[in-house]
Amino acid sequence: MNSHPRSDRQRRSGRIVLNVALVAAAAAGAGVGGVALAHRGSGDEPAWTAPTTAPAVAVSGVPAERTESAEVPSITLSATGDIMMSSAPNGLPPRNGAGFFDSVRKGLASDLVMGNLEQPLTDDTGASKCGAGSTNCYAFRSPPSYAKHLVEGGFQLLNLANNHAKDFGDAGHGNTIKALDGAGLEYTGEQDQITVVEVKGVKVAVVGFSPYAGTNNLNDPAHSRSVIKQAKEKADLVVVQVHMGGEGDTKNHVKPGNEIYFGENRGDPIKFSHAVIDAGADVVIGHGPHVLRGMEFYKGKLIAYSLGNFAGGGRTLSKDGIKKYGGILRVTLAKDGTYVSGKFLSTYLNGNGLPTRDTADERGRELVGSLTKADFPETGATIGDDGTIKPAA
Repeated sequence: MNSHPRSDRQRRSGRIVLNVALVAAAAAGAGVGGVALAHRGSGDEPAWTAPTTAPAVAVSGVPAERTESAEVPSITLSATGDIMMSSAPNGLPPRNGAGFFDSVRKGLASDLVMGNLEQPLTDDTGASKCGAGSTNCYAFRSPPSYAKHLVEGGFQLLNLANNHAKDFGDAGHGNTIKALDGAGLEYTGEQDQITVVEVKGVKVAVVGFSPYAGTNNLNDPAHSRSVIKQAKEKADLVVVQVHMGGEGDTKNHVKPGNEIYFGENRGDPIKFSHAVIDAGADVVIGHGPHVLRGMEFYKGKLIAYSLGNFAGGGRTLSKDGIKKYGGILRVTLAKDGTYVSGKFLSTYLNGNGLPTRDTADERGRELVGSLTKADFPETGATIGDDGTIKPAA
């Protein structure tokens, strides 16, 4: 397995992080990426020594209380769709992004807050994927300092398995990793990478998939099953983050079969999602089409096929038609993987592309409900008027 570019165990913002690749390598006494496995940087002092009891996770910057009695029976996860904060250097949001996530911060707050970061955090590397004269090519980036906006919004873990993570080459991707590391944010998405965080006594493995090189390939069923089985061995719960499906306002329906978009095989969303659940995943969180899609339950596990556009600051994501609507998915799971409850909170992109809670009209919820009924008449989730998500009766 490829390594997470950090020591095998670290304490981050009140969370325990375990990367199985590094643990395996540590057992063999190997070094990864020029960093000694038991150390961070140079010197002989360990980067971190595991405490006897795991600290509670901090939510939205406020340390959570830890109960020393019985184990926590369930935890709540929140997740979003695509996040682009700006198009540097000229397409920056108001106030250089200060308060970017203020409208949605309360809705995001949970035991583990995740998002799909669909752009690098980097200065210009001179290696944009869109060369001179390119057509239908889009490369976006935000300054590395924008990692602080993610922290202020309450995010704790970002998926990087998508088609914009390397818009400015490997150097830009490396700068993203540095920016997230510097802000104390976790991430997943490289091939064979399993990111494990411990939340209130529950170990959660998060694995990112996409159809792009360097990530876990959703079009490789054998490998997909293998990495999920390994994740299940290392954690109580397994969360799949997956960038799949065609793009645009005509791509909001989920149909059987592979979705081909501009010559790319963007995967078979239904087949992939069912396969990873068969292998041990407890919830599947989809993004990529830039529109909302329906939700279904398979073997008692929730699949959200696309959470739409969540943030599109500057001149990035479209704010036209249904592409402006997204949402926050909140899912509560028991430690054994049993689905306890869920809720969908509607959002939209305002005129500046900032994520905004749609408390008045809940248009995203209505879209997800109607799409679910159309595409999954038998297995579709039941979306209540208050956004609650329940299995079909």
